[in-house]
Amino acid sequence: MPTVLSGRALAVTATATALLATALGAHTATAETAAASTDKVLVIGIDGTVLDRVKAADAPNLQGLMAQGLTAKSTLYANPMAATSSGPGWSTIATGVWPDKHGVKDNTFTGKNYAAYPDFLTRIENAKPSLNTYAAADWEPLTSTDAGGPVFSAKVDKRLSLKGDRDGYGTEDPKIAAAASAELQGQNPDAAFVYFGQVDGAGHAYGAASQQYLDAIGRVDVMVGRLLTAVQSRPTYAQENWKILVTTDHGHTDAGGHGGSTPQERGTFVIAKGAGIPAGSVRSDVKLVDVAATAMAQVGVDPGSAIDGIPLNAPDDNDPFDTLRPNLQGRVDETGIPAGTKGFTHTPPAGWSIDNSKMGTGGVTEWAGWAFATDEFWSQSQRDQWRELNVRSRDVFAVADSDEWDDKSHTGSYDSTLITPKWAVTGGTVKNLTFQTHYRQEAGQTAQVLVSYNGGTPTLVKSYTADAVAKAESLALQVPAGATDVQVRFRYAGANNWYWTVDDVKLG
Repeated sequence: MPTVLSGRALAVTATATALLATALGAHTATAETAAASTDKVLVIGIDGTVLDRVKAADAPNLQGLMAQGLTAKSTLYANPMAATSSGPGWSTIATGVWPDKHGVKDNTFTGKNYAAYPDFLTRIENAKPSLNTYAAADWEPLTSTDAGGPVFSAKVDKRLSLKGDRDGYGTEDPKIAAAASAELQGQNPDAAFVYFGQVDGAGHAYGAASQQYLDAIGRVDVMVGRLLTAVQSRPTYAQENWKILVTTDHGHTDAGGHGGSTPQERGTFVIAKGAGIPAGSVRSDVKLVDVAATAMAQVGVDPGSAIDGIPLNAPDDNDPFDTLRPNLQGRVDETGIPAGTKGFTHTPPAGWSIDNSKMGTGGVTEWAGWAFATDEFWSQSQRDQWRELNVRSRDVFAVADSDEWDDKSHTGSYDSTLITPKWAVTGGTVKNLTFQTHYRQEAGQTAQVLVSYNGGTPTLVKSYTADAVAKAESLALQVPAGATDVQVRFRYAGANNWYWTVDDVKLG
């Protein structure tokens, strides 16, 4: 998975750590014990929850999970891909694919495509019918046919669906907690999903900056503790290997509300605890689609390329762009990006280069030729122009943005080329060039992929003439006889046009 773990201990009281140790069991299994254990997974969904407010709340169980596991901030799409609302959010979490595949754009569920992209519990049932699956929620579309659902299909062995309120006090959440705790402790679920809705209710009623919002997080935290205690109290717990995941479907503004494209509304997170996850670790490359992938991998189900997610335990493929994160800097000319947000550099990773010999001078500093940036930084340069749709890029990616560059006086036009290292090849073979791309087309700009062998003249292998929104690209390269190396160029030229992003470039 394309990131580097940056372990750091999250601040948490000794009491919180002790509570978590009690809930999950303070023991370390040997490799032999782990190999003989039964793998199980619990996914806890907390609607409309802001990670920074979890850190500020009286929430020892959630903070304890962060201290003993992984904390990963993530960001959502925005319209026109989908609204930052519960229907698309939980569909993304459950199916492991983005809205352009599962089809849910808002809470009407119009266009849903769960037949092609079922939820992770259904995929587990299809692959391993002997496993026991369980889902409990008090928002009806998750587990009931009401209001356009269910997100979790009737294939799930046992579903509990209650009609929740949205007054911020969550009278149905305790019922979900009680039923799910009994199921987790006394029955034998292999994969479970449990949902709590009252934090979202408090966000709508009082705003994410309110004390009532913090109080709702605190109440849900108690229920999370009940679930963790139920798992630890299982008679067979010592012979089991549990992975616990906690996530949310969208964020909230300080004043309350969501659905739009602000960073607060797009903000989500994944917290994870279990074997192979370093305590106190923090990652910047995790996406909501990874929840389903991780849950399935935990119980031995491999969906392959059918989903967009990557299991958290997947090997790190060392994307060179991500190594630039420690060197990212704050804004220079951009005014819409918060001053404290560090998210761009023009310095390429080792072996890569940028050719700006045809590039105009002046313009907005951040985008003067190919840059390397994060979603948090780039999407705030100008919202609601589809930059938020770049969901298949992870962590740091390369971006050429003539639209933003043009916002400051300059001479000449935009013409910049990103160049890969030279990669060894064998003549007469076929190599697959793969990368994630997000391209918005407008007349007057060009976006080209060119290759050269043994230092020869670059030749065109791909030219973009239409939008390629959040796309996984694969280009077959016919390596000529006698070639021993190949180099790839990404050339973008334009005036006040749009942009092109590239990430996770590999030669397979």
